[in-house]
Amino acid sequence: MATPTTPLVLVTVACMITSFLVCGIPFGMIVAKRLNHVDVRTVGSGNIGMTNVARSAGGRAAAFTLALDMGKGTACMLLSRLAMAMVAFGGDWSSTLAQGPFGLCPSLVFACCVLGHIFSPYLGFHGGKGISVGFGAALGLCWPVACGLILIFLCLALPSRYVSLGSICAAISLPIWGAISGLGLASDLPLVVVGLTVVWAHRSNLSKLLRGEERSFSLHRGDSAGGATGEGGTSAKERR
Repeated sequence: MATPTTPLVLVTVACMITSFLVCGIPFGMIVAKRLNHVDVRTVGSGNIGMTNVARSAGGRAAAFTLALDMGKGTACMLLSRLAMAMVAFGGDWSSTLAQGPFGLCPSLVFACCVLGHIFSPYLGFHGGKGISVGFGAALGLCWPVACGLILIFLCLALPSRYVSLGSICAAISLPIWGAISGLGLASDLPLVVVGLTVVWAHRSNLSKLLRGEERSFSLHRGDSAGGATGEGGTSAKERR
């Protein structure tokens, strides 16, 4: 990996901080309150992610949450890469490719996007589980990685109806897709951190899957298969 210049270091740090703060915005909580007057932190899993919003506030709120969470990740990545290109590379967009010699910089911003959502600074460093924002940020980082993640997720979540199973396996595969897509070792390390953190965020779901107690997903509010649980079936009481 090439040695980054001072302007690149400064703009990368600025983009990391900004992305952490922007991606920490709890759109799931905001949308559910505005559309259905539901505080998703007090129902179901207590999680602000799309799955719990779907079960607690319905499909319309979930669709808005998915779009906003994915959108904030994609927007932060693309705008960060644009800032890097303009400040450090004279507008050369190709220099900000994750597969390039300075690929560590956009990879670090990607990590901050996902970590900001999981550890939201606006909710006492609690938040979602990083799946929707991770897909969105991956689109802005390296689209082949995003396609691989979505493929893994859909192939497992759709037939099994276990969102958590698809999410966990997608997270595990993240650095693998990074390596397949041509990211260097340094650029892939932040993806390893993100993958491990997302799996950690799903630790209660993983435990339920291993015990055969995980509940399947449905977009119907209060669905009997999913009960009042979300993000894989952990109750709000259990979460706290």
